[in-house]
Amino acid sequence: MTRIPPSLMATFLGAAAVAAGLLWHLGEFGTDRADGPTVITQGQALIGADFALTDQNGRTRHAADFRGRFMLVYFGYSNCPDVCPATLAVMQNALERLGPAGARIVPIFISVDPARDTPAVLKAYLKAFGPRFVGLTGDGAAVAAAERAWRVYVRKEPLQGGGYAMDHSSQIYLMGPDGKFLADYEESLGPDALAAALKAQL
Repeated sequence: MTRIPPSLMATFLGAAAVAAGLLWHLGEFGTDRADGPTVITQGQALIGADFALTDQNGRTRHAADFRGRFMLVYFGYSNCPDVCPATLAVMQNALERLGPAGARIVPIFISVDPARDTPAVLKAYLKAFGPRFVGLTGDGAAVAAAERAWRVYVRKEPLQGGGYAMDHSSQIYLMGPDGKFLADYEESLGPDALAAALKAQL
């Protein structure tokens, strides 16, 4: 019979103990798949909050005004050359594809450029996307508070020759009828895919 040296035996036993501990740890959490443990996610994403902003008609609006309906929220600005109008068009077309069910969703455009996006400017800008849209702006502090609540990145970028652009993140947020965050979507999502995703939430 082959004799195992004591040092090798100690190493073997140590490795076995580690493996047994790992198997017990996985077993504690359970598995529902052959290739790994179950992952359990808990908690609510802290995105969104109440706001006090001015719409394109000069009315002060709060998040509570939209309770009972879904809010489809996008942050951008009227001088945005490409991404913002393209995203608003996707939102508009997706809601049209939902038919009557789309009436349960309020598309909301929150300006990240309140210095230029007055209510009158937003009213003229949003006409291109139909009457459903609610445009919101406000003073710098109120807009910054909304940006923080939705975890929106915004940075003012000077342009050569004068003026500036607003560099910003470009997510579409879906808030439930209770005002809580449900999902977010990439701005590159087409209207068909967005409509399908929204329909699954209704």
